[in-house]
Amino acid sequence: MLLVDRKALLTIPPLWRLGFRPFFLGGAVFALIAIAAWAAVLLGVLPTWQPLGGWLAWHRHEMLFGFAAAIIAGFLLTAVQTWTGRPGVSGKPLMVLSLVWLSARVGWLVGAPLWLVTVLELAFMPALAFFIGRSLWQVRQKRNYPIIAVLSLLTLADVLVMAGVWTGNDAWQRGGALGALWLVAALMGLIGGRVIPFFTQRGLGRTAQVPAWNWLDNSLLGGTMLVAVLSAVGIGLTPYPMVGLLFAALAVGHLVRLWRWYDKDYWGVPLLWSLHLAYLWMMLAPAGMALWNFSPSFNVSLAIHALTVGGVGGLILAMVARVSLGHTGRPLQPPKVMSWAFALLNLGVVARVLLVMWWPLEGLSIAAACWVVAFLMFAWHYGPMFWKPRLDGQPG
Repeated sequence: MLLVDRKALLTIPPLWRLGFRPFFLGGAVFALIAIAAWAAVLLGVLPTWQPLGGWLAWHRHEMLFGFAAAIIAGFLLTAVQTWTGRPGVSGKPLMVLSLVWLSARVGWLVGAPLWLVTVLELAFMPALAFFIGRSLWQVRQKRNYPIIAVLSLLTLADVLVMAGVWTGNDAWQRGGALGALWLVAALMGLIGGRVIPFFTQRGLGRTAQVPAWNWLDNSLLGGTMLVAVLSAVGIGLTPYPMVGLLFAALAVGHLVRLWRWYDKDYWGVPLLWSLHLAYLWMMLAPAGMALWNFSPSFNVSLAIHALTVGGVGGLILAMVARVSLGHTGRPLQPPKVMSWAFALLNLGVVARVLLVMWWPLEGLSIAAACWVVAFLMFAWHYGPMFWKPRLDGQPG
């Protein structure tokens, strides 16, 4: 990077020097607040007021377009700088993008005018796609163009949800949220398929990385995006055996990946076993969805929460714990408490997916508590890393 760019970047307050800083911090804090609020609703301890669309609609929308979208934004805005060699978004543009995200979250929660929330909500994802797409286009990096396709489809899913809120159509809201969930899973699978074997190789000091199987990677990406589209148009809201076959194929594909990445030594490295456990939930979720499509008596909520809490939540916590260290100039040794955070999150998945079948209220309470404490540990120990300069004095 040119010296003049370095000097200019160092004049920016640390929080606004690179996308991972505000969005990882904001996403983590929002994650613990949102689940604490949802648990309070389920336990009947919140006042009678309602957010926009009601509490259920708020929960299923905000955990995707609030929490997951923030982490995705932070990761992509940071990674695209490495991918392309182009300067990442920083300073005032990053501040404005963060403010749009935060304003939409507050607007949803306090029940702001629907037109205002709609404008804010539907501005964020296209703006993110523009910043990412601009850098990719400048260097013609076609390998990462599918990311723009996923972000564009996420925008359409959000449009469907907002249309459902405007018209009071719950099916549109559910379809849009489910479509968005599987698009997030597609993005997590795409990124996870690249970084998990790489992080494992580096973390264990292996001389060679597991070679990529592009046909498997592309099949999982395409199949998951197809599931997202089917869910958005309503097919995913009712069981179909043919869709079950698609989910079964996705589960097998993820299982093959896990088998190829396996190394018994990663169980001694928290930054690694947390990633592999999260990906295990990513595999179990489509397996559960396949079971539901073949046997509708199966509780589909269990499969969905295996994905949302274990797959998406687990991968996010593990990824941000590692990425944040490297990008703040720190050695890849997380605070010791993060081992407990990873363990608590996985314990919460077990409670939300298994314990609830026998003790619903207790299972939900334990799952919520584990989630909140895990993300509180992350925010408490990593927060100062985000608003303080890098340890090595470099920008970013």
